[in-house]
Amino acid sequence: MNAPVDFGAIDGMFQRHYKQLELRFDPELAIAWTYMNPSGAPCFSTELLADLRSHDNALEMNGGYVPFEGRMCRADYHVLASRTRGIYNLGGDLASFAQFILSHDRNGLMNYATLCIDDIFARISNYNAPLITVSLVQGDALGGGFETALSSNVVIAERSAKMGLPEILFNLFPGMGAYSLLGRRVGARQAEEMILSGRIYTATELYQLGVVDIVAEDGMGEAAVHGYVRGNARRRNGAQAVFRCRQHFNPISYDELMNITKIWVEAALRLDERDLKLMNRLVRAQLKRVQTTPSECMPEEQAVVAA
Repeated sequence: MNAPVDFGAIDGMFQRHYKQLELRFDPELAIAWTYMNPSGAPCFSTELLADLRSHDNALEMNGGYVPFEGRMCRADYHVLASRTRGIYNLGGDLASFAQFILSHDRNGLMNYATLCIDDIFARISNYNAPLITVSLVQGDALGGGFETALSSNVVIAERSAKMGLPEILFNLFPGMGAYSLLGRRVGARQAEEMILSGRIYTATELYQLGVVDIVAEDGMGEAAVHGYVRGNARRRNGAQAVFRCRQHFNPISYDELMNITKIWVEAALRLDERDLKLMNRLVRAQLKRVQTTPSECMPEEQAVVAA
């Protein structure tokens, strides 16, 4: 006989207050919502990554159940979104990257990259639970932000959202999943073109390429998630199984992600003074995004080119 499940212990796995995340659960549609809500620049700081890993580990450990009003409820969908207006996520913590590179701190770069890979791989693996993952992009998703959006089964983006991989502008490449995730959606040749161009794409362009699954009108992203869930209700179990099949048919392994990350670390340590100056200008552009409205900001890739 199986031992009874200790839901009290499972509930205890979830911290009640995350500093960088906002959580809610929709019991009617069985949607677990996780909103990134970083302090400072809207990028993947170690604090945000640690909060995501803690929460996601709890979700994985209990098979997709989440606490809600004193009981544990099964989530059929997990949505990753952002509370930062006009921004999903601007990617890696470039200020930390620059410090690690200047001090030749290989371990610092590797530890940061490993935390990113741990978060990405858990989502690629659907947290080893029978749920469907959704990325809701309501604003810019650049670099690691784009990689994170790509790690879900379904990508829903509002029409004004922009996504891309600007790392090549400071002589680096996105090393935490972009090649693997894009390559499986659009093929290696198209993925390399997107990585090497540094181009920023609109949601409509990415929909036409097969990267984005649903384009919603601005302000209607959450309604689009609800529409997808309701429209998928009678086939949810089958759809979830198909997404699992996708990972078996064309799997992304942890080793693959880690091996590419090691290439990224070596490439980062080869950056020269000019590259680091461009990176630091991009850091200032990220910080400016926190202090001004989206319409007042210069896009990051333009800031680098104009600098």
